[in-house]
Amino acid sequence: MAPILETDLLWPDEAAAQATAGRLAAVLLPSPNALIELHGSLGAGKTTFVRLLLRALGVQGRIKSPSYAVMESYELPESAGGNTASHFDFYRFGDPREWEDAGFRDVFAAPGLKLCEWPEKAAGQLPPADLQLFIELMPDDSRSVHAVGDARLVGALA
Repeated sequence: MAPILETDLLWPDEAAAQATAGRLAAVLLPSPNALIELHGSLGAGKTTFVRLLLRALGVQGRIKSPSYAVMESYELPESAGGNTASHFDFYRFGDPREWEDAGFRDVFAAPGLKLCEWPEKAAGQLPPADLQLFIELMPDDSRSVHAVGDARLVGALA
């Protein structure tokens, strides 16, 4: 098991979040294969960070929120190993068993990057996360971020 590290970040604006996404993408390359959980209230910036990370990994075209579809998949370019990045939003899950019923076990068993918003709604179904980001919207619209996980990934964030 990889060593666990924790760190705190402040994103005063989207440019700071973009810089963090770029540093994380650099350590995930050349073949992103990780489970990243994003925790935070509505409007905290979870989907925005996912978009920034996918862009940093080379995803082109529209990056949609999976709020209604639950999952959106993106083919990563060859420079990113050609793997798939799957973006999940479990906000509408009322029962963790919905994860199993939706067939996500196979998705999580396959290689690739998994980005999960509202992972607590699939409690007990998800494998252990490589990185957890707890994003809090501050009164001045900045974001306070607490990161916990694989030391290699957390170390890239600061």
